Amino acid sequence: MWERLNRILREKVRLQFGKKRRPSAAILDSQSIKTSEGGLERGYDAGKQVTGRKRHILVDTLGLILKVVVTAGNGQDREGAKALLKTIGLEKEVVQRLELIWADGSYRGELITWLEDLFGWKLEVVEKAKGQAGFQILSKRWIVERTFAWLVRERRLERNYERLPESSEAFIYAAMIRLMLRRLANA
Repeated sequence: MWERLNRILREKVRLQFGKKRRPSAAILDSQSIKTSEGGLERGYDAGKQVTGRKRHILVDTLGLILKVVVTAGNGQDREGAKALLKTIGLEKEVVQRLELIWADGSYRGELITWLEDLFGWKLEVVEKAKGQAGFQILSKRWIVERTFAWLVRERRLERNYERLPESSEAFIYAAMIRLMLRRLANA
């Protein structure tokens, strides 16, 4: 239900911005988030030094969520991406035009060929410039980071309180639906 409503509203917002209903490009990333004491699928992400879960999201070029999958925090980004992309690959209305996915360096390697072989999509890794020190906005990558910022603004999503990963996914869709409804109401 949440995913279907998310898709319908996303298509309306895309049309409002002069885009086609379905995207041809997307951005992939994950975010580690702390969890409360209870809950299933919880783990320690050594890279971020967080005990909790990972939110794997695929967004369009406007930053609107195409798909979200929540996994344990100790899972690899590439494995979470595979889980997400397998589920989205079955949804013809979402991926009908999809050709290109941008991601950060943690998704390089065999995921690129796996994606090409299975779906025919191109995965392009967006990396920092050599010798770059400090923060600098990276082309296309800022879009998914902005989406994470939108999600964390929702008090309920600042931390993961849910027992089941599916409940966490539903709250993320609900937050995105709220954001899109505000955009459509202000148009």
